[in-house]
Amino acid sequence: MSEIKQANGYRLHSAMQFLAPEISRRAQPRPENYGFDLDRALGAVLALRSEIPEDAFTASILGTEREGHGVLIGDDGLVLTIGYLIAEASLVTLASNAGKVAYADVVAYDYDTGFGLVRANEPLDVEPIEIGESATLGVGTEVIAGGHGGTRQSMVVRVVSKREFAGYWEYLLDEAVFTAPPHPNWGGTALIGPDGKLRAIGSLYVQDALPGNNTSRGNMFVPIDLLKPILPDLLTFGRASRRPRPWLGMFTTEVEGHLVVAGLASNGPAERGGIRVGDLVLRVAGQPVADLADMLRLIWSQGDAGVEIPLTVQREERLCETVVPSANRYDFMKLPRPH
Repeated sequence: MSEIKQANGYRLHSAMQFLAPEISRRAQPRPENYGFDLDRALGAVLALRSEIPEDAFTASILGTEREGHGVLIGDDGLVLTIGYLIAEASLVTLASNAGKVAYADVVAYDYDTGFGLVRANEPLDVEPIEIGESATLGVGTEVIAGGHGGTRQSMVVRVVSKREFAGYWEYLLDEAVFTAPPHPNWGGTALIGPDGKLRAIGSLYVQDALPGNNTSRGNMFVPIDLLKPILPDLLTFGRASRRPRPWLGMFTTEVEGHLVVAGLASNGPAERGGIRVGDLVLRVAGQPVADLADMLRLIWSQGDAGVEIPLTVQREERLCETVVPSANRYDFMKLPRPH
């Protein structure tokens, strides 16, 4: 076991160097400015490294080695992170600020919210952070984007907007939290409120943290309130028990007012249904689509995963009508076993 730990420790040493972006001292939070124990709160933010099999569905998209952060939220070693870091992982390793290293089991992955859960196999000698509320987090509120490494790897940021977010990978949040300035290593960071509680989990770097401004750099965080209603299911079944949405495997982006198919999942529903890269999506089930969020909602409104999705696309100068037999995204992935 000691040899395994040494090997794992070596790998995590590399991960910790990766998790050491240069954050200016002026941007770092200072313990004396807060009415809670800042070091204790940031101590719950762990380094996280995962390894994914080469034949995993997400390997070609997200890579076979992923690094970021996880946040200890339970006395039993339960760690919350952003799901893409641990999706289909065969090995997960965690490390505390004090250098304590432990393996972790993947507990759950929820594509709809983007959350992932792992559980450390042994104590990390860290106290969990208390979960707060994201709904009460107001625009303009000063918060902390907490990374592994304590205050030196954390930043004081502000909530600059709370709004809908649509992702080209068939992902939609009714209200995401956007902060600025951006944390340089955002994946799985803890958004800590003025009360020292966890309010959201870091997901993305964005260039439009302010709506309508494509030069406002920041981060998108997934609100913690989305975790609360599905947590029992995640702990029991490894995913939420909601009815699965239809998935097309169609990566669609907004370009100058058009919805352009920028990529296709290999052998996915859209590819099998005749959709091609470069197609412009005009209608879903005969209804015009205004933007990416509108397109996703129309697709999901047709029924559960497996339903046929009629699409009208423009290919060069002609219109093409096709019907895509949707699928359940999870059927393509290596999922954690229920605990």
